[in-house]
Order: sequence, then structure tokens, then C-alpha cells
Amino acid sequence: MGVSRALLDVTPLRTSPHYRRLWLGGLLSGLGGQMALVAVLYQVWESTRSTIWTGAAGLAQALPVIAFGLFAGALADRADRRRFYLITKTGQAVCAMLLTVQAFAGGSAALVLALVAAQSLFVAGGAPASRTFLSRLLPPEQLGAGLALNRISFQGSMLIGPALGGLVIGAVGAGGCFLIHTVTFGVALWTAVLLPPMPASPAPGLTGVAAGLRFLSGNPAVRGALLTDLAATVLSMPISLFPVVNAERFGDDPRTLGLFLTAIAVGGVAASALSGTFTRARRPGAVMLAGSLTWGVALALFGVAPAAWAGPALLALAGAADTVAVVARSTVVQAHTPDAFLGRAAAAEQIVGQAGPDVGNLRAGLVAAGSSATIALVSGGLLCIAAVAAIAARTPALREPAPTVPARTP
Repeated sequence: MGVSRALLDVTPLRTSPHYRRLWLGGLLSGLGGQMALVAVLYQVWESTRSTIWTGAAGLAQALPVIAFGLFAGALADRADRRRFYLITKTGQAVCAMLLTVQAFAGGSAALVLALVAAQSLFVAGGAPASRTFLSRLLPPEQLGAGLALNRISFQGSMLIGPALGGLVIGAVGAGGCFLIHTVTFGVALWTAVLLPPMPASPAPGLTGVAAGLRFLSGNPAVRGALLTDLAATVLSMPISLFPVVNAERFGDDPRTLGLFLTAIAVGGVAASALSGTFTRARRPGAVMLAGSLTWGVALALFGVAPAAWAGPALLALAGAADTVAVVARSTVVQAHTPDAFLGRAAAAEQIVGQAGPDVGNLRAGLVAAGSSATIALVSGGLLCIAAVAAIAARTPALREPAPTVPARTP
């Protein structure tokens, strides 16, 4: 494989003006969202000085997505997805404006979390709708490249956004972050207005949700892809163990703790930059399985890594493997899902992606409390490897070439 084919494939940005604008809007709103996340944590902490309240901020984001995601996905599958996306983005922008106002007015922590939860409710609808756009805007052979570009946009926001948020808070306070957040939503709305209409098949009410659940449980490839993601996150998520590992083995140095978090993101960005090595693969299910297995191996080895340099290196490997698995998983779901079910399948992906890491971090903390961080990490990695291997053995569809998806025109 030539060097050019190994690098991130930017063909979708060159050939599709609609995708290019949508990607730019997503990048900017992602940066604004990461800045707003820092501002939320800062304002809540300054108001309460309570880790319970700062922990509740994550809960305020997660619960609406988990509770209403499938219902929102069913709505996205029954109407024009562009119009539905515009409505949800407008709702998010209004919440961002209200967060800005309350920050400059000195709002309470309870008000902040209420607005975060309201905004997350709109995210529960907008995110599944936006995930259906790629198959309408790009030809089938560019789908993997488009997913990889979306992933590097997300990772770039995570790398840069929090740092920018800290600088803005230091200069003008949390309200400045929320104001930037609001402006970036204006750009995202502009890109959505320029999209073509995207009518979807009707899927009324609860019947649509039930039909979506039947599809998700009955399609072996989609079911296997979602279960693989759950196996990787629920069984081996390591983030909650970083402080205790840093204290036990690396002298409780805050610089090392920060390096742990950065290493995962750096590995992910590197994998995205070299995503041409896997986005063109004919068997994305096999790529997903390999990435998930590598994630488990890297985290099990991290659990016993004796040297300071080995820990971040293994976490960077885990971050790269996670990116490979996530992009390949989304490719599997898109390739095996009929257009009429795309919204609900995307909602299921979003729920799994939101709930899996939270449950996994809780599992890791509980195991470590009853034993040690080393046992929690090693057992989690080994359980992940065993679960992914079992899914691979029982799901032949994941090891086969992806079906040829006919182009879905807007």
C-alpha cells in the first residue's frame, strides 16, 4: 500500500460540498461543545465545591440520551431528517444562549444542570439524524472515509477544545465559553440549512421503536457490532482507574495523570491520520474485531506496565485501536442497515457509546475497590478479549465482506 493510500482519505471533503460544509459545522460546534463542557464543570464546581455536583453534570448529559435515544431515532426515521436535524440544532442553540445568559448573571448549579439536560435531550434527536446523512451525501465507497473524517473532527475537538475553554474562562469567565458555544451552533445551523431535503420512510410512534428493536436484535452484523462495542467499554474502560494507578506506580505526579488522558487522544488522532489503511477494507467487521481485541490487549498490559514510558505508550495504542474499532463499527452498521432504519440504528449506536463507558468506569472502580487497580485493569482487558472472541466466533457476518450498499440519493 502506498503512503498516500495509508493516510486519511479526504476525498469526501473534496468531492461533496454538502459534506464539506457539514463537516466544518460539526468541527466548530464540537470545539464549542468541549469548551462549554469545561465551563459547565467550572461553574458547577465554583458554585458548590462538591464532586457530587460535578459528577451530576455527566449524568445530566447521559440520561436524556439513554432514556429517549430510540424514540428520537424513530422520529428521525419518520420525517424529513434534514428538517428534524434543524429543529434539534435550533433547540441546542437556544439552550446554549440560555447557558450564556445565566453564566453572566451568576446562575445556580441546578439551573446549569437543567439546561445541560435540556440540551442533551435535543442531542438525543439530532445526533441520530446527522448520522444518517453520510449515506445520502457520499457514494458507498467513500462511507468509511467520511466516518474517519468525522472521527478525527471529534478527536481534534477533544484535544483542543478543553485547553481553549480554560484560556477563555481565565480571561472572561465561563460565560465566554458559552457565548462561543452559541456562535458555533449558528455555523452548524447554516450548514444544515444548505443540505438537500432528506425524506425518510414512515415509522410511527411506539411501533417504530418496537420495529427498530426487532431489527437491531435480528440483524446479526448490527447486533454483533453493538455487542462488540459494549464488550470493549463495559468490561475494560480504564479512565476511572487512572488516578489510583498514577498514585500507586507513578508517584502521584499530576503531569503523568494528564499524560494518561492525552495519550489516548493522541493515539486516536494518529489512527485517524492513517485511516486509509483500514477505511478501504472490504471486511470492516473483521477490522472492528481486530481493533477491539487490540484495545483489550493494550489495557491488560497497561495494568502491569512497570515503566513510566510504557503506560502512556500502551494507552496510545489503546486509543488508536479504539478509533479503528469505532470507525469500522459505524461502517458495519451503515452497510447492513436499510435506509428506513438508519435513524434508529444510529440512536442505538449513540446509546451504546454513551452508556457503555459510564458503566465500564463504574465496573472498574468497583472491582478495584474490592481488589486492586491492577486486577481491575488486567481482568477487564482479558474479559474484553474473551467476549470479543466469542462474538466473532458466533457472528460469521462480521467476518464476511460488507454488502454493497446502493447509493442513497437525497
